[in-house]
Amino acid sequence: MKKVINVTQSSMPPYEEFIDELKPVWDSRWLSNRGNASRKFENMLKEYLNAKHLYLFANGHVALEVALNALYFERGSEVITTPYTHCSTTHSIVRNGLVPVFCDVKEDDYTINPNLIEDLITEKTVAIVATHVYGFLCDVERIKEIAKKHNLMVIYDAAHAFGVKKNGISAANFGDAAMFSTHATKVFHTIEGGIICYKDKERFKAMSKLVNFGFTSQEDIDYVGTNARMNEFEAVMGICNLRHFDEEVAKRKAVGDRYYERLSNVPGIKLMEIPSDLEWNYAYFPVIFDGYKENRDQIKAKLEEEQIYARKYFYPIVNKAACYEGDYGSAHVPVAAHAADCVLTLPMYADMTVEEADKICDIILR
Repeated sequence: MKKVINVTQSSMPPYEEFIDELKPVWDSRWLSNRGNASRKFENMLKEYLNAKHLYLFANGHVALEVALNALYFERGSEVITTPYTHCSTTHSIVRNGLVPVFCDVKEDDYTINPNLIEDLITEKTVAIVATHVYGFLCDVERIKEIAKKHNLMVIYDAAHAFGVKKNGISAANFGDAAMFSTHATKVFHTIEGGIICYKDKERFKAMSKLVNFGFTSQEDIDYVGTNARMNEFEAVMGICNLRHFDEEVAKRKAVGDRYYERLSNVPGIKLMEIPSDLEWNYAYFPVIFDGYKENRDQIKAKLEEEQIYARKYFYPIVNKAACYEGDYGSAHVPVAAHAADCVLTLPMYADMTVEEADKICDIILR
């Protein structure tokens, strides 16, 4: 029977380490509501990410949604964003009563194209919500300039970018806020979870109350909130996984290096170049099949015949999803649309072997 190779596999700390870290939580019976494990995890993250302020959430989606909620933009305000992202990014905008305005992406890394942003700004524009794609960072300097010129907030969907640095600066420090997803499929996970890193404590002061139904004391409910807290078991997983994060990335790099070695300079196959100023996290391995002897969908099917499961990610682009196509399907985003038709993310995880990467490359090149 052939071994199944999935597109990802969760990194796990040593079982004994997790149990040792969990025991105080187990004994205390304090399983949620910012117990000792959550506080310890927050402090570890602040140091690792070099983040001034951060908050833990039940998942990345509610983290982004609550961060936008905390800013209390007027309903109907416009937010410039990308169609080449997970639908969660757009959902977080729309569920706050805001209007997404889709901006096309760059051809080299599929992050939002800053050269197109200003043409989309109107008197209703209040923010830019941009996604760091596959761990490749947006043009943060140019976006910062545009936001300052037009007095806009910048929030990054950094779901893919945990641990990434540009010129030694953590992705947590770009924009007014950055959201990291710590879902089980991510390069760093807490089973489920999300993190918001932010700079202006006063501007985001409502966030810590919104996560707990809007309570400001046991008897006072000052905000219309939600239930978005990370629990203690998840915090314990985060504590353990953070200790091993760098070594897990190093393992992923070995697989990534083999992909680059085998698939570079192949006509019809394009790989994203890692910028020299970027410390990448090997969160995903996207391959663009554009003019290759077989198209992306055919390659995906050939891999599945061998029980290897790659992913069309992102597909479809968000403005073409059934829930948005009626309102936004005509947005002019040709680069994003082309990417959605050509990109296949290959399996990538810490326990994957170089031999398994070779098997995948053999099938593709065959």
